[in-house]
Amino acid sequence: MSDLTILREGWELIEQEELRLLRAMTVQESLDHWLQLQKAFEWQLTNTTDLFEQQRHAALIELQSRLYHLVGG
Repeated sequence: MSDLTILREGWELIEQEELRLLRAMTVQESLDHWLQLQKAFEWQLTNTTDLFEQQRHAALIELQSRLYHLVGG
């Protein structure tokens, strides 16, 4: 069995558990989690700005649009 096959075993269960935990989070918990991730990876984001800035900007625009529509805009 390949290493990749071994890694994929049970992955669906992991994704289901991740989704369950995300749904159980409050908005504040979710924001706190996002901020922790931001702090953990900030140096990588800074170092890859030139490579991915356009994609990040497009993703931010998409997120803002979705949030706008979510609140009834």
